[in-house]
Amino acid sequence: MELIQQNPDLSAYLAADDVIDHHHPLVRETAARLAEKSDDSYAYARAAFEYVRDAIAHSADSGDLRVTWRASDVLAKGTGICHAKAHALAALLRAEDIPTALCYQRLTYDAGAGWCVHGLVAVRLRGSWHRQDCRGNKPGVDARFSLDGERLAWVPDPKCNEVDYPVLFDAPHPVVLDVLRGAPDRPYLWEHLPDALPL
Repeated sequence: MELIQQNPDLSAYLAADDVIDHHHPLVRETAARLAEKSDDSYAYARAAFEYVRDAIAHSADSGDLRVTWRASDVLAKGTGICHAKAHALAALLRAEDIPTALCYQRLTYDAGAGWCVHGLVAVRLRGSWHRQDCRGNKPGVDARFSLDGERLAWVPDPKCNEVDYPVLFDAPHPVVLDVLRGAPDRPYLWEHLPDALPL
């Protein structure tokens, strides 16, 4: 699949905003701590990915009812769904000048009972974009940082109307962000997450 930048200006994928707030002291401190142990951009990107994947709990896996969406809050509270974790990873990568995009999949859940939009990131290293899924591993899910072929949590099945969206967004998709911001708790969020992105 060819990945398509929504914004042709690569600097947009380094920007900070109120969601990917890599100017926040906690994001900066976390990035600096990870960078101390990394020899180059690849090593740092992998360390940041593994930190968000493993040290930040996916709230559905852990049973945490809190909803986070701002990168610094995800790091502070140590919890979030896939979208929130993607925001945190994007902030950590952008903090070290690694262009990072947000991207999405449409997946089924509950054995095909419905669909939901799943969030991940794409990192630009070695001259091209590479998608990474930091949602967190569990039985049946083994996502890994890779520039040599994708190692995502899931591969969409077109027969089930699952979709890989090829667009690389420089900011969270508003359809997703509005639901995250308005959700009082995770059960509410689960019921109101979009089942597709408008094309």
